[in-house]
Amino acid sequence: MANEYLTIKELTETVGGNMTPRMVRHYHQVGLLPQPVRSHSNYRLYTQQDVQQLRRIVALKQQGFQLSHIRQLLETDSSSENTLTTQLQQQYQSVMQQLARLRQTAAALEGLLGRDRACQNLQAEAIAQLRLLEVETQDGLGQLEQLWDSWDAATHDHPEAFAESLQRLLPDLSDRSEIEADLLSKLVLACGDVSLVNFVRLGNQAIAAARNALSSNCQVVGDVPAVVAAFDQTRLKHLGCKVTTLIDDPHITSAAEAEQVFWHQHQRKLQQLERGCVLVVGYAPSVLMAVCDAIENGIQPALIIGMPIGFSHAPAAKRRLMRSRIPFITTEGTLGGGLLAAVALNALAESLIEKPDCHCYLDECN
Repeated sequence: MANEYLTIKELTETVGGNMTPRMVRHYHQVGLLPQPVRSHSNYRLYTQQDVQQLRRIVALKQQGFQLSHIRQLLETDSSSENTLTTQLQQQYQSVMQQLARLRQTAAALEGLLGRDRACQNLQAEAIAQLRLLEVETQDGLGQLEQLWDSWDAATHDHPEAFAESLQRLLPDLSDRSEIEADLLSKLVLACGDVSLVNFVRLGNQAIAAARNALSSNCQVVGDVPAVVAAFDQTRLKHLGCKVTTLIDDPHITSAAEAEQVFWHQHQRKLQQLERGCVLVVGYAPSVLMAVCDAIENGIQPALIIGMPIGFSHAPAAKRRLMRSRIPFITTEGTLGGGLLAAVALNALAESLIEKPDCHCYLDECN
C-alpha cells in the first residue's frame, strides 16, 4: 500500500514547474490543497488525485490567476457558476483599481526619472522638495499640484529628448540584439507605456525572417486601411515592397467593424496572399485566427505581425500564432492595436535600410 503514495519530494518532482515542498506546504495553509494523510513516521503522503490538483494550480497560476481566484475556481461547482462569475468580476475590478494606483505611482516616477539632461537640475530640486513636502491637510495636496505645475513649466524650454528618458525607464535590454532593442523602444514610444516591453513576443527568428522578406521585395499586407495608412510607404517603396490591404473598405474605423466585415466577406482572400509576404494584423482578431487556419491549409507568409484588439478572441488568436511555425511578432493578452503593429513593421524596414549589413540578431533565439 505504501507504493500507492508519494512523498512531498516525489510529488513536486512529478508535477514539475519549479514546484517546491515549501510551496506545497503553503498551498495546504491557504486551503488550495487538502491536508494529506500521514505515515507512521508523520511524513506527508500524497495520491494521484493530489498530483492532478497541484497540476491544475500550477497551470492556473502560470496563466496569471491569483491564489484567491484559483481557490474559488477549484471549489465552486457548476451549479453556482453565476455566483462565481460575479465574484470574479468583483475581483477583476479590484485588480484594475490596484493597477490604476500602480499606474499613478509609475507616472509619478516617470515624471521624475524621465527628465532629460536639460531637466536634471530641476529633477534634483524636485526630489529635494518632495522630501520636505507636508501633506497633512488639503492645502498640502494643493502644494503638491503647484510643485508639478512649476516643474512642468520647464518643459516649454526645449523639445523632449526621448532617448535620454528611455535610458532611465526601460528595463535592461543588453541581452537583446540592437535591432530588437530598437524595435521595443519604438513600440514603447508609440504607446507611452514602458511595461509593454514585458508583453512583446518575437518568435521563430522573426527579425531574420523580416529582413530576408523585405530585402526580397515581398508583398506587405495590412488587415485594414487604417493600419496600412500608418505604414512607412516611402521606405517600403524604397525596398520595392508592394503594399496591399486585406479588408479594403475605407469606412472601417474600429476593430468591431473590421471583425464583422471580415467574418462575413473576406476570409477567402487569405488564400490569395503571396508566398513569403509580411502580414500585419492590427485590428480584427478573426483575421489572425483565420490566418492560422490558412497556414495549416498551405499559405506561407514570411512573417506575421499580429497585434489585434480584443478581450477574448485576440488573446486566443495570439496564443495560436505563437504555437505556429511561422515567424511572428505579437503582444500577449489584450494589448495591441493598429498603430503598434505598423510601428513594428516600420522599425524593421528602417533598420534594414539604415543598417543593411547588421547581423547582431543572428546570435539570438528570438
